[in-house]
Amino acid sequence: MAKYPHLISDFLGFVKQNSRSDEASTTIPSSPRETEFLQKLMTKLTELGLSDVEQDAQSAYVFATVPATTDAPVKTLGFISHIDTADFNSENIKPQIVENYDGQSIIKLGQSGFELDPKVFSNLKNYAGHTLITTDGTTLLGADDKAGVAEIISAAEYLLAHPEIKHGKLRLAFGPDEEIGTGADHFNVPAFGADWAYTVDGGPLGELEYETFNAAQAVVTIDGVDVHPGEATGVMINALQLAVDFQSALPAHENPAETSGREGFYHLLNLDGTVDSAKLVYIIRDHDRAKFEDRKKTFQAAADAINARYDVERVHVDMKDQYYNMREVLEKDMSVVELAEKAMHELDIEPLIFPVRGGTDGSKISFMGLPTPNLFAGGENMHGRFEFVSEQIMARAVDVVLQIATDNVKEAK
Repeated sequence: MAKYPHLISDFLGFVKQNSRSDEASTTIPSSPRETEFLQKLMTKLTELGLSDVEQDAQSAYVFATVPATTDAPVKTLGFISHIDTADFNSENIKPQIVENYDGQSIIKLGQSGFELDPKVFSNLKNYAGHTLITTDGTTLLGADDKAGVAEIISAAEYLLAHPEIKHGKLRLAFGPDEEIGTGADHFNVPAFGADWAYTVDGGPLGELEYETFNAAQAVVTIDGVDVHPGEATGVMINALQLAVDFQSALPAHENPAETSGREGFYHLLNLDGTVDSAKLVYIIRDHDRAKFEDRKKTFQAAADAINARYDVERVHVDMKDQYYNMREVLEKDMSVVELAEKAMHELDIEPLIFPVRGGTDGSKISFMGLPTPNLFAGGENMHGRFEFVSEQIMARAVDVVLQIATDNVKEAK
């Protein structure tokens, strides 16, 4: 990576520092690990020579600026990534390097007994000739989204080293808590000061995403009545049985394993309980806003039908929207998407545009008034021990960021 000499070393340093977010926390950031990572990141950005390095008090995002090298009246572009990792072991991460992978061999993940097998993970076949960074099988890697962090920083470093490249003002943002769905809740759009932005938080080469799920989380709590089973007739109300009844009342095949594309689903994430009480945690997803609202009604109706059997409410639903399909915002003016698409074509990268079966911080930020589609960062098999990323694809992600920045000037002329 001679063009971006610190891209991989930065990335490896980032992933070795645990910055996993904490869903049980109510602080911002949600964990001291994230606070420590962000503080170190501020030091690094300052040492690189970036301007306006500061931590926003409202959101805990670290902001920085790459000053413009042109007087042309161009859009101020933002590039955003998150520093937290997902709910999987992230302590003592030991990345392993697989040079010149042949696209067909099994990769053993350290001494863990786990392996990356192309017969299971067919995406490995796309990486013949690449240098891959994998886990040792005991942790996740953290390419989601420390690949994005490293890529944005390498792009900034390159521009600072090459002031002859004409570009407008670039604003950078690195934030916490994306993986627990709260990171962008307090994003300070006015303080960030960008006209358009991109999250660099996608997967394989070419991903360009501007359509996401509409999303809600629902917590269902059930009150039972627990008595001795020998004296239970007409008295016992088994909370676990009501949990089974509730799940059975939802559409049988509308779950993640049996849906694809724009098809929505109900996903039971967690079930815990006894005869006395039970708790179920769901996520509800759909790309279409009207269908999304219908799903929530169906969900509540399942609870209402069970409650109708009893004199008191036994099934309680606490349902909250998490984010919405950012296409609603972006389709009003596709210029920010078209700029990225053009940049990829100029780099001989085929844009992969498809509806994301998930969401990004850009989903929320777009609805705050800052259009923010998502660019690829290179990670594959994210959120677990089988995660990997290609060094070459990471470099291509930096290329795209730089091309967008320079094309932004060309488009303004």
